[in-house]
Amino acid sequence: MSEVSKSDLSLEIGHLLLVDVVGYSKLLVNEQIELLQELKQIVRGTDSFRSAEAAGKLIRIPTGDGMALVFFRSPEEPAHCALQIHAALCAQPHIQVRMGVHSGPVTPVSDVNDRSNVAGAGINIAQRVMDCGDAGHILLSRHVADDLGQYRHWQPCLKDLGECEVKHGLRLGLVNLCKDGLGNPEVPQKLRQRRWKQAPSGSVRPVRPPVWTKAGLFCAIGLAATLLLAAVFLFSRHVPLPPEDKLPPPKSIAVLPFDNFSDDNRNSHITEAVQDEILTDLAKVADLKVISRTSVAQYKDAAHRNLREIGKQLGVAHLVEGSVQCIGSRVRVTVQLIDTRTDTHLWAERYDRGLADVFELESELSEKIVEQLKSKLSPREKAAIEERPTKDMAAYDLYLKGKGFIEKAVFDSAPKENLAEAVQLLNQAVAQDPVFPLAYYELAHAHDQIYLYGEDHSPARLDLASQAIQSLVRLRPESGEAHLALAKHYYWGYLDFDKARAELVAARKALPNDPWPPLLAGYMDRRQGLWPESTRNLEEALQLDPRNPLILHQLSLSYECLRRYHDMSMIVDRALSLNPRDVQTRLRRAMVDLDARADLRPLRTTIAQVMAEDPRNGPSVSDVAIIVAMYDRNRDAAAQALVTLPSDGCREEGLPFPRAWCEGLVTGMRDEQAARPIFLRGRAEVDKMIGRQPDYPEALCVLGLFDAAMGRKDDAIREGARAVELLPVKKDSINGALLIKYLALIYAYCGDKDRAMEQLTVAATLPGYLSYGQLRLDPLWDPLRRDPRFEKVVASLAPK
Repeated sequence: MSEVSKSDLSLEIGHLLLVDVVGYSKLLVNEQIELLQELKQIVRGTDSFRSAEAAGKLIRIPTGDGMALVFFRSPEEPAHCALQIHAALCAQPHIQVRMGVHSGPVTPVSDVNDRSNVAGAGINIAQRVMDCGDAGHILLSRHVADDLGQYRHWQPCLKDLGECEVKHGLRLGLVNLCKDGLGNPEVPQKLRQRRWKQAPSGSVRPVRPPVWTKAGLFCAIGLAATLLLAAVFLFSRHVPLPPEDKLPPPKSIAVLPFDNFSDDNRNSHITEAVQDEILTDLAKVADLKVISRTSVAQYKDAAHRNLREIGKQLGVAHLVEGSVQCIGSRVRVTVQLIDTRTDTHLWAERYDRGLADVFELESELSEKIVEQLKSKLSPREKAAIEERPTKDMAAYDLYLKGKGFIEKAVFDSAPKENLAEAVQLLNQAVAQDPVFPLAYYELAHAHDQIYLYGEDHSPARLDLASQAIQSLVRLRPESGEAHLALAKHYYWGYLDFDKARAELVAARKALPNDPWPPLLAGYMDRRQGLWPESTRNLEEALQLDPRNPLILHQLSLSYECLRRYHDMSMIVDRALSLNPRDVQTRLRRAMVDLDARADLRPLRTTIAQVMAEDPRNGPSVSDVAIIVAMYDRNRDAAAQALVTLPSDGCREEGLPFPRAWCEGLVTGMRDEQAARPIFLRGRAEVDKMIGRQPDYPEALCVLGLFDAAMGRKDDAIREGARAVELLPVKKDSINGALLIKYLALIYAYCGDKDRAMEQLTVAATLPGYLSYGQLRLDPLWDPLRRDPRFEKVVASLAPK
């Protein structure tokens, strides 16, 4: 004890409610997990819990088969909470619990691993009180009952059970709480079996101040100290840690979405702002591993959180939870730091500030959290944390909404609309606050993405991105965001790998926990044919954002290009575990069998299931349904799928094919002459695109395919060859290989089998989107079938 400081033993009175699941050990492990999740949701939904948590006056402790709640404002709180839990459980008869309530001393303690916990004689006695009960019992220590019994509305609910001898010979006075049919009015079984002293019938006796002799006082102090030491020992090891080799990094953390306790939902952006800025600040600390926003956003429903499981899923040792409540011009923020390995609270605090001070508050919170994790801030990191993003909350709200549309565009089948909406909102944000750096950063990102997707592949669009970056650089020239925006711009806009990589080095130093630098590096490695390096960088990004479908999708694309279909299926399965009903991910999983084995059955089954679940899914599956119908040579099915194909939707891997390409192919299955005007219309669309940017290689390739389909052989070959010349494999290993594949197809359409086979043979030796299933089934390759050279190439891609 000589090494325990006085502050470690500072006591305060806690009002404790312990909840224990009856029959827990007899359940299967899956049943235990499901039951505790239901119970946790019920407890978190009670008014007493929410009120105390919002006030920052609640500590939660897991106890294996239940939980302990420590309130600090009134002994009525745990009693009210117990009744509310029991009332909710009436609708869940399969969950049987017993509860114990006691008020007593508690203290924050540190165990041998320097992890904070809560201990004290109060917890130890509350455990003994609860242990005396059966299913349905709400037992109170007589100490609590004496306090409640001073109020008329509590007296009829309290039944004195007398004294009971419990562990270590301690005798407890127990009272049974029953109200309005809640609780268990029967005498607990343990009290019937053990030596106990029956209390006289009637209500609980009134409170009498204790009369202490000097000797009795010293005995009481000694007993309290003994119980405190026992509690420290017991509770510091009440949840064993997993083996060392399975532990996450000790300085790893995720900031979960905060609860919005404001009456006006219009203030929800304040809640999002606090969480988002704390996460952004912590991510700038090199000494920490911080999980990115996309992964933590999936845990918005606080009622269903299993903190230990979340820690495992995210690979972190700590979580930050919190709530925000706006009251007029004031804001109340409650924050808790939790050790996910033991599900224990390490630190909690409540702050009341003016709305105008919310960004100063989040900076203060970030520094407190860093301090609790025993990390140190460099002067640069401290300065970055203390920078305010904006002084205008209206501008910040527009910024958050715009950023949300950008994130949605990644996973949406119509990114054009989402990115256009993002640009509009972010333009409003910078108009509202012209010195808002992060808004310029996201605005540049949106413009570069529009250019990258081919929605507006023009110099004018790149200039808009450049203007936003210039504003960002002017405001924060050495910020990580400025370097990262430039890296994206040089890569996406110009494929200038050298300049992009130079900016990326600076961005990684300033933003050590941002997944974009390793993700962008992985993209560039892949484009330059550095496949092992690309995989390592993508996996690093996934460590920082482990539940991000975009990164999982990108890894699956890498494995697809490398024709590592088993690895591809495992990554797609992981993405499916995040969202089992996501249509595109389900289709992608079924495509593995098509590419690897020329097996269309999983795709047919998946399309049928998706459509049976919701016929409105037609546009989402139409492009894949067209592929299946064409590969099956089923003209009717192809025509049916074409009906639901979106106006800007078509097949193929990242090339700007207009809808008319698919429409012409499907029409040509019945009547080649009828397809000609459709191809002509599609060609005109692509020609306009090239008019805006004459040296757009992907568009030139598509133009060549249209001309080949219409029999314009010379034009087609010239355009396809020019595309390959503009974008060689050494400049872009993915699209470069893709253009070689389509140049082979152009030659095949034009009847030049020798040059077609020459290009196809090269494409088959390169990583890329050319598969055994495509060559075996796609009717576009019919001009080369029965050529022994073609069959040899097909065989080279067959599964080994």
